[in-house]
Amino acid sequence: MAGMTGVPDEYRLYRDLAGWWPLISPPEEYAAEAAYLAGVFSSAAVRVREVLDLGSGGGHVAVHLKGRLALTLVDLSGEMLSVSRGLNPECAHVLGDMRTVRLGRVFDAVLVHDAVDYVTCEADLQQVIETAFAHCRPGGIAVFVPDHVAETFQAGRGGGGGGDAAGRRASFREWTWDPDPADDWVRAEYEFVLRAADGSVQVVREAHRLGAFRRGAWLRLLAGAGFEPEARCGQDAQDAQTGQDAQTGQDAQTGQDAQGGAGGRMPRNLFIGRRA
Repeated sequence: MAGMTGVPDEYRLYRDLAGWWPLISPPEEYAAEAAYLAGVFSSAAVRVREVLDLGSGGGHVAVHLKGRLALTLVDLSGEMLSVSRGLNPECAHVLGDMRTVRLGRVFDAVLVHDAVDYVTCEADLQQVIETAFAHCRPGGIAVFVPDHVAETFQAGRGGGGGGDAAGRRASFREWTWDPDPADDWVRAEYEFVLRAADGSVQVVREAHRLGAFRRGAWLRLLAGAGFEPEARCGQDAQDAQTGQDAQTGQDAQTGQDAQGGAGGRMPRNLFIGRRA
């Protein structure tokens, strides 16, 4: 589930409930996907060492990348950045909006993980992609990992959670559906059950609006910003589990990248922008 919101005041998950995030969505659940993303980074025309993570949330992807990469983490939620600082004290953290932030420097790679789900109109998505381009050096790569793409979206249920040594436990249930397939967003309804160390329990329910853009829109906006666009999503991602990924050169059967990167689990959707 997504770890950042474009409007943190709207959702409690990214404000007063942020401290529960490592239990709601434990960091270890991101390890396999982070390994795959590291392999994608290795396909860039330049050696990737410095990475900008836009919409970094609680830092659960960063924790698996920081051993090999120098990361700068940007998020709009100060509460989520505080969670990430506890997990990733060696990383630089910046409070900022992925649509408009400008750091005055470039990076070898830019990562926009599932925080991009909270972008729900094309104008804002264009801003996010332009931000990535502005921070990506020539020969670098920008990687976007949305949970949903319109053509392959399916309503469904999910859940998860975990606990900590202090005795706290958290779980969530999720129902995602599309009120209007003609627009660019879907609705996710969450129920969080949060048990404190003293045994007290609170139940929080809230609905989030999440982007679900068409594949063609992604490719058009990436090209319009100046990137060479690539896409793999929906059924393509499933097919890649039995053969070589034509976009990254990784053999999904062995998990080895053609340029020597680590293997891992391919995200459900992946859009790549390469800067010439």
